[in-house]
Amino acid sequence: MSVNIIDQCVAQGVPFAREYGGLLSNRSFGGTQVQRTFYAAGQTGQQLLIGAYQALERQVALGNVKMYSRHEMLDIVIIDGKCRGVICRNLVTGELERHFGHAVLLCSGGYGNVFYLSTNAMGSNVTAIWKAHRKGAYFGNPCFTQIHPTCIPVSGDHQSKLTLMSESLRNDGRIWVPKKKGDTRKPNEIPEDERDYYLERRYPAFGNLVPRDVASRAAKERCDAGYGVGSSKQAVYLDYAAAIIRYGKIECGKQGITNPTEEQIRTLGKQVVKEKYGNLFDMYQKITGEDPYEVPMRIYPAVHYTMGGLWVDYELMTTVPGLYALGEANFSDHGANRLGASALMQGLADGYFVIPYTIGNYLADEIRTASISTDHPAFVEAEKQVSDRINRLMSIQGKQSPESFHKRLGKIMWDKCGMARNAEGLKQAITEIQELRKEFWSDLRVTGTIHEYNPELDKANRVADFMELGELMCIDALHRNESCGGHFREESQTEDGEAKRDDANFSYVAAWEWKGDSQWQLHKEELHFEVAKPSQRSYK
Repeated sequence: MSVNIIDQCVAQGVPFAREYGGLLSNRSFGGTQVQRTFYAAGQTGQQLLIGAYQALERQVALGNVKMYSRHEMLDIVIIDGKCRGVICRNLVTGELERHFGHAVLLCSGGYGNVFYLSTNAMGSNVTAIWKAHRKGAYFGNPCFTQIHPTCIPVSGDHQSKLTLMSESLRNDGRIWVPKKKGDTRKPNEIPEDERDYYLERRYPAFGNLVPRDVASRAAKERCDAGYGVGSSKQAVYLDYAAAIIRYGKIECGKQGITNPTEEQIRTLGKQVVKEKYGNLFDMYQKITGEDPYEVPMRIYPAVHYTMGGLWVDYELMTTVPGLYALGEANFSDHGANRLGASALMQGLADGYFVIPYTIGNYLADEIRTASISTDHPAFVEAEKQVSDRINRLMSIQGKQSPESFHKRLGKIMWDKCGMARNAEGLKQAITEIQELRKEFWSDLRVTGTIHEYNPELDKANRVADFMELGELMCIDALHRNESCGGHFREESQTEDGEAKRDDANFSYVAAWEWKGDSQWQLHKEELHFEVAKPSQRSYK
C-alpha cells in the first residue's frame, strides 16, 4: 500500500527529495532506527496537500466535482435509518442549504483545537463528526491525542495558534537543557559539560529520535522539574551546532580542503544545513527574531494530531449506514499512538485506495434508490434543528465572547487532559467543563447577525461542540486506567516514569454512543492479536 501511495503522489507532482542518481530519498523519523520515510524538504505535508488540491481542482475543472467553498456542514440527514444528505451553512451569506446524497463521506480532519492552542489550522474543528456522533455514529477512543515535541513555545496569552517545526529537525538537532536548575545564562554561554542531553542520556539506542509521545513527556518532565529555558521556562533547546560542524568537516573533505579553519568548517556546514532545513530555519527566525544557525532553537510540545475519531469498520463506514469517515476524522489505523508521516499515509490510503473500492459495496444495493427530494420531512426537520440552535446562540446576548470560552476550555483540557492525566484531575475537568458549558449557554454574546458573514457565530457553533467533546475526552481518559501511546495516566507508570500498559483489562477500542447531554454508553470492540502482540515499549 505504501508504495502505491508514493507512486500516486509522484504522479500528482509532489516533489519528493531524490538521491543524486534520481531515486527517491529516505530519512529517519521519530520512533525508527532506519531511514524509511519519504520526504519533501521540511514541508512534506504541505506538498502532499498541494498535490491533492491540484488533483481535486482538475476534477472540478472537468466538471466531475462541484465544490462548495466557504460552507460548513452543520448536520446530517437520516431517512429510514440511512444517511441521505447534509445541512450546510453558507458562511458568506448565512443561508442554510440542503444537499442530498446516496452516501455521505466526512473528511473533516481532527479535533486538536479542542485544546485551543494547537498546530492545527484555525478553522479545524469537530463540528462535522460531532453532529454525526449525536445522530448515532459511535466515537472511538476520543482521549487518544498526539502531542508533537518540536513546536515553537507559547510566548504569551495573545496567541491563538502554535507553530509546528518539522519532525525532521530531530534528525540532526540535539535536544538539551542546562544541568543547573533555573539557569539564566544564554545557551552559548553554557559549557558542554553543563548541558543535559536528556534524550540521549535516557534512551541511548534511539537518542533524539524517540517517538513523539516519549520526547514530549520527557520535555515536560524536565521543565516541570525546573530545568526549562527561555522567559517562560516552558521550553528546551534544539541545537544544531554539532551538526553544522559535522557537515562542515565532511564538506571540507569532499572539497579537498586540508587543515580547514573553524570559520571554513562552519560556513560549509551552514550551507548543508540550509539546503536541508533552510525553510524551517527561516520560519523560526521570522517568528522568534533569533538566528537558529547561531543560537539553539527553543521548542516545547504542542497538540498536533488526534488518533480518536468516529468509529468505522474495515470499509470506513460508521455505525450510521451510508455515512463514512476518512482520514483523521476516523479512529482507525493509529491506535493509541502515531508515528511521524503515518497520518499522511492514512489519509491518502483511505481516499485513494480504500473508499473507491468499498463504497461500491454499499452503493450497489442502492442502485434502485431514486434521488430523494430535499423537501422530504427529514431534511426540513434537520434544517429546523440547525436553525433553532443558531437562533438560540444569537439570542443569549450575554457578555462573553466565543473566543474567551474557547480559551478557558483549552486551559482545562491542556492542564488536566493533556500530556499527563490522573483520576483526580480528570474528575475536576469533567465538572469544570459542565459548569463552563452552563455559563456558555447563559452568558455568551455573539455579535453581528445571522444572515451575513459572521465568523463570531461560526466560532460559537464550534466551541459549543468542543465543550461536549472535551467532556467525553475526559470521561474516556478517566475510564482507561492505563498508559498506552499518547495516553499517559500518572497512576500507571513504571519505576523510571515510562508508560505502563494493562493489556489484560484494556485491550479494546472504546466506542462511545451519544445518549443525551453528558450521557454516553460505552461499547467495547475487543482486540485480538494473533501474530504481532503488544508489549511494553523500550527505547533504551
